[in-house]
Amino acid sequence: MAEATPAGAPGLKPAEIVGTGRSAGPEVTTFTLANGLQVVVIPDRRAPVVTHMIWYKVGSADESRGESGIAHFLEHLMFKGTEKNPAGAFSHAVAELGGQENAFTSYDYTSYFQRVAREHLKTVMAFEADRMEGLQLTDDVVDPERDVILEERRSRVEGDPGAQLGEAVAAALFVNHPYGAPIIGWEHEIEKLDRRHAIAFYDRFYTPNNAILVVAGDVGADEVRALAEETYGKVARRAETGARLRPREPEPRAARRVQLSDPRVTQPSIQRNYLAPSYETAEGDRAYALDLLSQIMGGGTTARVYRALVVDKAIAANAGAWYHGDALDDGRFAIYAVPRDGRALIELEAAIDEEIAKIAADGPTASELERAKTRLVADTIYAQDSQATLARIYGASLATGGTIEDVREWPSRIRAVSAESVRDAAREVLDKRRSVTGELVAAPAAASRP
Repeated sequence: MAEATPAGAPGLKPAEIVGTGRSAGPEVTTFTLANGLQVVVIPDRRAPVVTHMIWYKVGSADESRGESGIAHFLEHLMFKGTEKNPAGAFSHAVAELGGQENAFTSYDYTSYFQRVAREHLKTVMAFEADRMEGLQLTDDVVDPERDVILEERRSRVEGDPGAQLGEAVAAALFVNHPYGAPIIGWEHEIEKLDRRHAIAFYDRFYTPNNAILVVAGDVGADEVRALAEETYGKVARRAETGARLRPREPEPRAARRVQLSDPRVTQPSIQRNYLAPSYETAEGDRAYALDLLSQIMGGGTTARVYRALVVDKAIAANAGAWYHGDALDDGRFAIYAVPRDGRALIELEAAIDEEIAKIAADGPTASELERAKTRLVADTIYAQDSQATLARIYGASLATGGTIEDVREWPSRIRAVSAESVRDAAREVLDKRRSVTGELVAAPAAASRP
């Protein structure tokens, strides 16, 4: 089980946007069952295996105030069994079949998946459909698992200064929107979660009309339809879901800065996060331009920020950028750098600002733009080699307001973006007033918190 969350350490993309370039891929089929479950079939006949993913259109940003972490908590509890299949039965069956399984929670969705030989598809569908409606929870199961989550938070966040800085940056960037709360939850709120919260969240959101089934692999649409009707089709709606209305983030007007000092820091770093429109909230080709901008600014060793800070000025050991555009609401654009020994963060920040000013004034060169387009489109082609990646691309897009057509047309829309659009995106989004700058620095042991 994993939590898909923006990484606290600069240089790592958020897990949910690795491979954000959307793939045209094979001929995809979609249909909806009578109970509202959307089904997506992605044929891949190269090997007799299938990837089965169920996506619930609910994530940490849909939690009620004061209950942060309940989406991730329920993800863990979904493995605790039903009356028909006691705890461990599903996982044991997948292992016996030689398959793989996992789950992850993000801001906007929660997903469970299995990879098995094609002849076992019905088996995993039946198990997953059973726990869509038959989850059984008692205090004896819930309370120990809450302790597991708390220990997970302590090891992943309290024990990692970079992760703590990441939380602080997000909280400062999203002052009104729930993206400002960590997916795993705040410790003091996790401590209060119980069986009542879990069941209420389950009954409200884990209903077939709030889910997407994605099956990629050696199967056809007719076969999947028959199996889906036989398994998921028997699950009744438990709730009616409407538009996912969340508090809007106000237009930012002031640059913000946070600094985390900790004696455990062995490698300082600096990051700048900007509030940026996502593919769902952007107008025109702005999101496509931002994807290209992230490549041009920080998508590898030939990118502007890396070349300027690491190669030309030799003041950084690493530098780059990323864009989180696959969000239901506004996302983020980030630039980061790690200094070489003896170099100050202020030097890196000044160099980053210089590169931002250049591209906002003049835009990318023709060769930079073409190289970025080639890289992004090539990534979508490489993604077709992985069933799991294809299933994840389609599932994430559909769970955040996209369509199959959006995914299929993504390469052509990327190719159509002009240099002027990239320049305008830099001018609009890479404005310090829209940003939070985070500094991770070492501190003497005496200055640390006990």
